[in-house]
Amino acid sequence: MTHGQPGEPEYDDTAIRFLEALWGEGYLSPGGPEEVDRVLAGLSLKGKSVLDVGCGAGGIALHLIEHHDAGHVTGFDIEAPVILRAREQAVAKGLSERATFVQAPPGPLPFAAETFDAVFSKDALLHVPDKDSLFSDILRVLKPGGVFAASDWLISHGDEPSPDMKAYVAAEGLSFAMASPARYRQAMERAGFTDIALVDRNPWYREVAQEELARLKGPLFARAAAAVGEAYVAKNIRTWEAMQKVLDSGEHRPTHLRGWKPD
Repeated sequence: MTHGQPGEPEYDDTAIRFLEALWGEGYLSPGGPEEVDRVLAGLSLKGKSVLDVGCGAGGIALHLIEHHDAGHVTGFDIEAPVILRAREQAVAKGLSERATFVQAPPGPLPFAAETFDAVFSKDALLHVPDKDSLFSDILRVLKPGGVFAASDWLISHGDEPSPDMKAYVAAEGLSFAMASPARYRQAMERAGFTDIALVDRNPWYREVAQEELARLKGPLFARAAAAVGEAYVAKNIRTWEAMQKVLDSGEHRPTHLRGWKPD
């Protein structure tokens, strides 16, 4: 990710093993390749240069090459453990020449202006407090006519989070800086994006999260526990239970985002 806070990795080897057991190899956010494809619906990445912001363990970046025929994908993250995992996957799949993974401290994206045809991100921008700087930076690295396509975790309003939301964020133990759909649209407009579109994904993830929780409590428990220990899985079950409350109330709003840089 970018613009976050320095410190110990939030996604260490244990977290990577757990989330991959839940969501698939290389994936640290829900929905797998199918949800990535939905974020990109109607777009062509064939032969294009793509930046994956908050690339995590690299599964998405490699999917963009293998299934969307991106010419080259640069994955960027502030955390070293996930970048190491991503590089290992690229080597294993023989895609090192078309996939580059960059790790750098929090701050502006370490890329020159007008470098990429497309910028992608999957459930990572919520870690960035300053949405205005974030979207200005994304627009900066896009070529004229380039597209930004992402999914992120939003909160339904701009007021104080509910007790249930505060409890969920505390259970996650991650540096969440969630903002409302209106705030995201405002930041994208201020940056200069055009044709901005937001698509609410709460109904989808509300059901998917229920299935994930059922798997964690049932058939997945033993396999996940073998990878990370029973206590770690039990902690995450409590986190999913807390998350389900704010999904059910509608306060937690996973959302697809899209916008274009003017020609």
